[in-house]
Amino acid sequence: MVQMLSIMLTGAIISLEVFFLTLVFSLPLALPLAFGRMSRHRVIRGVINGYLLIMRGTPLILQLIFIYFAPKYLYKALYDSFGGGSPEFWQVLRFVFSYDRFTAVIIAFVLNYAAYFAEIYRGGIESIAKGQYEAAQVLGFTHSQTFGRIILPQVIKRILPASGNEVITLVKDTALAQTIGVAELFHAAQNAAAREFSTLPIFVAGVFYFMMNWVVSLAFTWYEKKLSYYT
Repeated sequence: MVQMLSIMLTGAIISLEVFFLTLVFSLPLALPLAFGRMSRHRVIRGVINGYLLIMRGTPLILQLIFIYFAPKYLYKALYDSFGGGSPEFWQVLRFVFSYDRFTAVIIAFVLNYAAYFAEIYRGGIESIAKGQYEAAQVLGFTHSQTFGRIILPQVIKRILPASGNEVITLVKDTALAQTIGVAELFHAAQNAAAREFSTLPIFVAGVFYFMMNWVVSLAFTWYEKKLSYYT
């Protein structure tokens, strides 16, 4: 039991790394995507819409497989077709295209969740009455001051429930990292279950996921109460 828990704790640490790195990169990336989605320029809006459609319209497990394997096949195809020239160039290109499994997981998760957060941001921003922008302009606020001091606090308050749902989903989706061989929590539980001929490790993994989501739920509940003074 002690050995099993030790192995699963190691897997839980990998899951937490995937979880936190995804949030660190996807939350800020989602903001320019949301602005691009609302852009008046048809080309920018079309490109962002296409990206959002692909990310939200295909399974994350498929995106993981594509992002890990596709660059290697692309490099081979390019080298077979245009293999001449500077060896240094091909070495650099091979280095760029040959990232490890964990990096592929982070890239896939960030690109996927940034698309969902972008739509949440867009809904929050567009829910703010235009009169608030006009009132801020009359008071002499710049665009950045208006967004940072007036709009953003209200947007954060309004998008917290939807964002909380996505973050909880992210905790459970970290199990998909095993698709390309990253030894996260559920992967460790499956290996332990196969080795011990027991389903107990699977149930223990469920407890780990439940505890992590419980902490996430408490954090969002606390933050919603903290921001409850915004109307």
